[in-house]
Amino acid sequence: MEYEMKKCIIIGSAPAEDDDSVKNINTADSFIVCADGGLDIALQNKITPNLIIGDFDSIKSDLPKGIETIKLKTAKDDTDMMAAIKEGIRRGYKEFELMCALGGRFDHSFANFCALQYLASQGCKAVIVGKDCRVFLLTTGRLTLSKLKGSTISVFPFGAGSCTVSYQGMKYPLGEARLSSANPIGVSNQIITDDAQIIIHSGNALIFLLS
Repeated sequence: MEYEMKKCIIIGSAPAEDDDSVKNINTADSFIVCADGGLDIALQNKITPNLIIGDFDSIKSDLPKGIETIKLKTAKDDTDMMAAIKEGIRRGYKEFELMCALGGRFDHSFANFCALQYLASQGCKAVIVGKDCRVFLLTTGRLTLSKLKGSTISVFPFGAGSCTVSYQGMKYPLGEARLSSANPIGVSNQIITDDAQIIIHSGNALIFLLS
């Protein structure tokens, strides 16, 4: 069955020039979904998706034959990315990678941050993968960052006014500190050990990992 594949990778339509993360997608054990214009990016990188979904208002390529396609109405509440996420959840997936989800229109990028929050609320693991950047949303628990010494980390509250976090293995450590959306002090920390951790004690935290 479809969900026996390990994860669902959704390719959006944000610009992907010089983004090696798309070229390095492992298609062998992943269910690949193209959200609207994401099909153009997939075909440019010689990736054949398992599913194409969208209202197709931004796609440039012809829809290929022999690939499952879901045509959405143009007047709809969900973005094409969110529709793809809900379809992946409906098919049983619990682990998601959102690619080509940053850049282009900023409102769509922000909507994709909200999509991370939605995925977390559904009990799913998810990450936005971009050029030299990964974005996570944690509600509780810890994120372990291994062999990423020297990478930059920024953490912000999301969906609420504050979150409480601890850092281990960072240049600027914190112990159950409150981060407020009114004072973005979580910008540009640095990993200084081979195994660093971010622990979320309360609230939602949007975490940017820059390599």
